[in-house]
Amino acid sequence: MIKKGLLCFVAVLFFSCGSNKSVIQTTKAPTKRPTPQVVKVEEKPEVKPAPTQVEKPKQNQTTETLEATSKVKVTTEIVLAYIENYKDIAKKNMANHGVPASIALAQAILESGAGTGTLCRKANNHFGIKCHKDWNGPGVNHDDDELQECFRQYENAYDSYQDYAAFLRGRKWYDPLFKLEKNDYKGWAKGLKKAGYATDPAYPTKLIGIIERYQLQKYDAEVLGIEYVETKPVATEKVEEKAVVLTSEMHEVIKGDTLYSISKRYNISIEDLKKKNNIIDNSISIGQILKIK
Repeated sequence: MIKKGLLCFVAVLFFSCGSNKSVIQTTKAPTKRPTPQVVKVEEKPEVKPAPTQVEKPKQNQTTETLEATSKVKVTTEIVLAYIENYKDIAKKNMANHGVPASIALAQAILESGAGTGTLCRKANNHFGIKCHKDWNGPGVNHDDDELQECFRQYENAYDSYQDYAAFLRGRKWYDPLFKLEKNDYKGWAKGLKKAGYATDPAYPTKLIGIIERYQLQKYDAEVLGIEYVETKPVATEKVEEKAVVLTSEMHEVIKGDTLYSISKRYNISIEDLKKKNNIIDNSISIGQILKIK
């Protein structure tokens, strides 16, 4: 009996150990895991946008020099922004006072350096108008043909445009301009020089060049309610570069010249000098050619 019990115990113990051994084998099998694939994914290069999408290259801007009461260099973008800001004021001036919007904008662009010139920034003077005897408003000193000349000062650009129209309307020598066709910008450009608005011989050419380059005639057409026909710009550079052959009867203005000093040099009165050169006030500019005899 004891032997049978002992045999049963040994048999149970044998089968029990075998069962445990098989369990150990099954737990070891899952430890052989496949190599993780995450590493391969991380090693792929990051896709970046093309450089043209991140930093868009700037477009080339045409640069030009505007010289009147200030000499500045401006880009096409600056001039276009100026036109956008003041075209409505120029159109309103044309409707109320008869000054072509194209002429007003062209003169303002040239005289103020498209709003960037010193005189424009400190005095809101967009047309380079000097104080003159009939001016009762504030003024600022600014170097032009002579040192520290008095120029009109305005509270804002609108007042400058308004006074500009009144300035032209209030002087009889500008009367012929208002008898021209309303959209005759070429006639106006030449007439302004002839009437003495500016002393620069190339002033009409510069105004016409600005008008046609930026198609300012379209604002005249809008005010007049007529169809606008685009005009191709003329080669103004060739006109401006024509050389002037000086004679003994002519004088080219240099830095430091005044009407007084020139009159003394050539023994001619200031009044005769002004009359021969159609000069209204005492303004002359460097490079200007004056008739002496």
